[in-house]
Amino acid sequence: MRAFAYAATFACCLLSSTSLAQTLSPAQFAGEIRADAPDAAALNARCDEYVSEVEARFAALEAMSGPHRVETALKAYDDLTALTYYGAAEFYSFGQSMDTAEKRDAGRACYSRIDEIESRIGLSRPIYERLNAIDASGEDEVTRYYLGQILAGFERSGVNYDDERRGQIKALQDEMTAISTSFSTNFANARSVMRVLPAALAGMPADWLAARPAGVDGLVEISTDPTDLQAISAYAEDDALRETLLRLAYARAYPENSALLGELFTKRQQLAELLDRPDYATLNFENRMLTTPATVEAHMAELAEASGSAAQSDFAILQQALNEVRPGLALGLFNHSFARQRALQGNFDLDPQEVRQYFTYNNVRQGIFDLTQDLFAVQIRPWDTPLWHPDVEAYEILENGQSIGRFYLDSHPREGKYQHANHITLRGGVAGESLPVSVLTMNLPRGDYETGLMEHRQVETFLHEFGHLLHNILGGNQRWFGVSGVSTERDFVEAPSQMLEEWVYDYDTLARFARNAAGEVIPRDLVDRMLAARRFGNGIHETTQLGYSNASLRFHQGAPADPSAEGISQAYRDYANAYTLLQFPETTHMEATFSHLDGYSAGYYTYGWSRVIAADLFSRFEQAGLRDRDTAMAYRHLVLGRGGSKPAAELVEDFLGRAVNTDAFRATLER
Repeated sequence: MRAFAYAATFACCLLSSTSLAQTLSPAQFAGEIRADAPDAAALNARCDEYVSEVEARFAALEAMSGPHRVETALKAYDDLTALTYYGAAEFYSFGQSMDTAEKRDAGRACYSRIDEIESRIGLSRPIYERLNAIDASGEDEVTRYYLGQILAGFERSGVNYDDERRGQIKALQDEMTAISTSFSTNFANARSVMRVLPAALAGMPADWLAARPAGVDGLVEISTDPTDLQAISAYAEDDALRETLLRLAYARAYPENSALLGELFTKRQQLAELLDRPDYATLNFENRMLTTPATVEAHMAELAEASGSAAQSDFAILQQALNEVRPGLALGLFNHSFARQRALQGNFDLDPQEVRQYFTYNNVRQGIFDLTQDLFAVQIRPWDTPLWHPDVEAYEILENGQSIGRFYLDSHPREGKYQHANHITLRGGVAGESLPVSVLTMNLPRGDYETGLMEHRQVETFLHEFGHLLHNILGGNQRWFGVSGVSTERDFVEAPSQMLEEWVYDYDTLARFARNAAGEVIPRDLVDRMLAARRFGNGIHETTQLGYSNASLRFHQGAPADPSAEGISQAYRDYANAYTLLQFPETTHMEATFSHLDGYSAGYYTYGWSRVIAADLFSRFEQAGLRDRDTAMAYRHLVLGRGGSKPAAELVEDFLGRAVNTDAFRATLER
């Protein structure tokens, strides 16, 4: 996840590497993000420039003579970290979203090249020795904290081992990077398509059908893209169609990605053993809020206890709703969403198709912008900059007329693009040097009231990802790149985004942008029914998430007994099914496109832990009011605005006046 700037931009500035290191900040070297690269060759050329500059700064820092001080050695290291990140982030993003397969391949290839350099930096004894020699006793608290975190990271990476073992560590890291790149490539290309008669699409929303006219052969094309998969799962009356499409979705990138995961888990265990840890989960958790597998397991057990009763209640209600339209059919993975729509209608007088008529992409986007401006005293306006696809939009955030950050929205599905939703920090903000820049990659319906209505849960997804963007930008005015924006503990980073989801259930917020085709504001009665139904399904959701968390953890508590594709697939089903009531049946292979097993490794529990924190943070807003400016600004400055400049537990305590607890989260599971 990191940054690119196009070769021609730098023709005037390609001085010697030593001169660049002395005269240009990382942001100055990187220049503007040039999204309009004409071809893969342009990307490759710019990648070469990044790699050359990073290597030069790397060598210069290793050769730096003493005495080593914050303003010399630590600044040089922070700049090296920033430049390396800028290079990798933009290419990582382009690997997800560029408009041709060749450019996406170039993006992924460059990301791998820079990741290899990062591995070497993390094992550099000369750099470690220079940083370790710094006397930071007279520095500010943030600088002392940052330096301590850096040194601990070097020590976790194995910097104190001998040359032979460091070489083995480096070789394993390179192999794991190559596996991750292959996994991502397979995932990006893992799209399945079906062509069906229009009659098979009974029950589908009118706008969805209008956006998918039959072809000359009289058939309608549907795919495993999220906009098709989610809608078919929820609304299609044809049981066989739903199951067929979901089975296709759960078989994407199988067996190749499942086999790659077998290799990856094996190598991660080997790495942990080289670093004298019993398993990779132990290594993975050492710099988190929950610091050991035992604390993670205790957290998961607490969530399982808290959600168990609600999950059983949810399951019974869903089965009853399914029985009313499909007598005798057992509730399961392939009809859960379908049953949920019926349960919402029958138990809560809530028709999701009635709800979705009030949400179009443009209105939702503007509503999120307005909410941000109201809460955090900023302004959002279009940003004139090159884009990598006509779908992409660009904006900047201003405070008192001055830009404090910029962002891209890549919001709609297309072939070859990343198929889920994520936030990427393209640039971290450094005070006086660079503005933070983010990109949101999503897959939301395009169009208008006739062809592109959004589900309410898609509105929630949009706001969630926008929360990451705000964290990066509002926390992006730090002295050090390494503590800017979302550079916090990995198991805290989801909490601010999950808290922001609460506003999509607030009538005052929805009434500002949720309008139907006639311009009518969403009725308060409808929002009241949405609120009444909101907690329904939370129990099932938590147990399903615990299944994902269990797989993530267990795969990293030792090498897999059977690393073959089917061995990994069977193990995944066993691990997930130990918690979820919606069991994964044989011949489903969700792990093959479960990208968190790659990117989050052992730490998928992060989402559950973050929901605990998010509910607790939100409790202060509940008391003061969701539109209370003083509370919002306190949250902005005490939590978001601090970035990663202090431990996350302290950020939470600064805002709440106490340590985090589970009381508010448990209340979300009560009936």
